[in-house]
Amino acid sequence: MMEVNSIGWQKQPDRLNIQGTIEKAIEKITGEEVNLVASGRTDRGVHAIAQVANFKTNSNLPVDKFPIAINSNLKHSIKIQNAEEVDESFNSRLSCKQKTYRYIINNSKYGTAIYRRLETQIPMKLNIEKMKQAVKYFEGEHDFKAFKASGTSSKSSVRTIYKAEVIKMPNDRIYIELTGSGFLYNMVRIISGTLVDVGLGKIEPEDIKDIIESKDRQKAGKTLPPQGLYLLKVEYK
Repeated sequence: MMEVNSIGWQKQPDRLNIQGTIEKAIEKITGEEVNLVASGRTDRGVHAIAQVANFKTNSNLPVDKFPIAINSNLKHSIKIQNAEEVDESFNSRLSCKQKTYRYIINNSKYGTAIYRRLETQIPMKLNIEKMKQAVKYFEGEHDFKAFKASGTSSKSSVRTIYKAEVIKMPNDRIYIELTGSGFLYNMVRIISGTLVDVGLGKIEPEDIKDIIESKDRQKAGKTLPPQGLYLLKVEYK
């Protein structure tokens, strides 16, 4: 498990990324080239509090020593939180049962300079109660075609959302939390943008049902910026 910042997961030639950086750190420790398999990709600007990735190694280093050893070869923006040995059939992506994402909105008038890369500011006052009503329409199994970005490679846009919440936090923060079987590209950011439209009174909570059924991306809200999005939890049981 690792805590990462916002430089993007996927390995790309000659570009800074999470995957390649950690693979190089592991190679320094083990002398082996490894291929990290993550539970999912995080785009540039998105944060992962609980990313999970697996790799194979012949190293004799005790498993509990890997986090310290790897962290000593990483930038401060990437931290390994713990390591454990798993069955050879385990795959961080394919074995995943559900994920939880959080989107953080700063709903204050002026925002903050310190946390500007860790949340998204919406200066207009949002109606939290209407957002709470609207988010419940996302729960259950639906075709989320209206909430996926163009260019999504997934063949099916049907997903199951087990739990959907809008939570009012202190200091004008609003958390949008979604737990589901899986998510389409930009799905959480588009759902969050649609809930913002509800909070602004542009659409009513009950309109969410019609938007889902329409499967029309143009009827959903805009894609909110990446810096407010966090991969919060990945579960395998």
